[in-house]
Amino acid sequence: MAVERTLSILKPDATERNLTGQINARFEAAGLRIVAQKRLQLTDAQAGLFYQEHSARPFYKDLCGFMSSGPIVAQVLEGENAILANRDIMGATNPANAAAGTIRKDFAVSIDANSVHGSDSPAAAAREISFFFSTLELVG
Repeated sequence: MAVERTLSILKPDATERNLTGQINARFEAAGLRIVAQKRLQLTDAQAGLFYQEHSARPFYKDLCGFMSSGPIVAQVLEGENAILANRDIMGATNPANAAAGTIRKDFAVSIDANSVHGSDSPAAAAREISFFFSTLELVG
C-alpha cells in the first residue's frame, strides 16, 4: 500500500448547504487526513483553467459556471491509496448510480451538483493539488 495525496473539492452545492463538516467526517472516518484546506470562490476563468482538459466537451461551460457560482473548499487528502479511497467514498459521478452510503448518493442534488470532486489519477492529483496549493501549505 502506498501513501498518496489527492485533491478533494467540496463544490458550491455542498458549501451552500453547510455540508463541509459532514463530508470531511467521512474522509477522516475512512482514514484519510486533511493536510491542506482553504475556502475560496473561483472566477469563471479560474474554473476554466482548472477544468481545461474538458474544454471541448459540451458540459464545460456549465461546469465552469457552476464551479464559480459560490464558495468551494479545496483540500488535500492523504492516506493509503488516497486517490482510490477518495473516489470510493465519493461514489459514482451520477448520484443515481452511486452506492448507498457514498457522499454523492447521500448529498448530491444532481449529476452536475454532485457535491464533491476528486482526482482520478496520480498525475491528475499532482496537477490539481499544485493548482490550489503551494508546497508550503501542505502540512503532513
